[in-house]
Amino acid sequence: MIYLQLFLTFLEIGAVSFGGGYGMISLIREKVLTYGWLEEEELLNFIAVSESTPGPIAINMATFIGSSKGGILGAALATLGVVLPAFCIILLIATVIRGLLKYAGVQAFLGGIRPCVVGLILGTSATMFLSAVCHFKTIGGGFAFDWRALLIVAAVALFASLWKKWKTKKPSPILMILVSAGLGMLLYSF
Repeated sequence: MIYLQLFLTFLEIGAVSFGGGYGMISLIREKVLTYGWLEEEELLNFIAVSESTPGPIAINMATFIGSSKGGILGAALATLGVVLPAFCIILLIATVIRGLLKYAGVQAFLGGIRPCVVGLILGTSATMFLSAVCHFKTIGGGFAFDWRALLIVAAVALFASLWKKWKTKKPSPILMILVSAGLGMLLYSF
């Protein structure tokens, strides 16, 4: 049954992921593509929409994927699945294990997890870039550069750099999303 599968899949993702929503993207990608719930391009669109809507990206992705596969109930179960482990862990930490971070073993554990999370985020970013800009899906599948996507990436990077020089602070993510959307509408309309 799809509802149980959605709940258990996102429960597993929520239980074994460290590093927040961005750390979860690689696991979500693996599960969603393995089960055939979405194609790579659809998943990239879901990531883009999840990033540009209010709320944590992993929760938004769980909600969107659950909704696409099982309607409102699917969305609710996938969202509950991804949130439940973190809720229970935070509740446990807040009530029982307040002084846990003072122990060297716990600090060593977290110190080992951080590089793994960075690697997962970088790997997912590289995979998304290759898929979205180069249409690279598999080894031996070849590249087909999307000049418009490459132009948008370059223009957004240039815009962010100029903004930071001009305003001496990073541009707002909302502004960056709006600039990207505007460039996308402009470049993909012809």
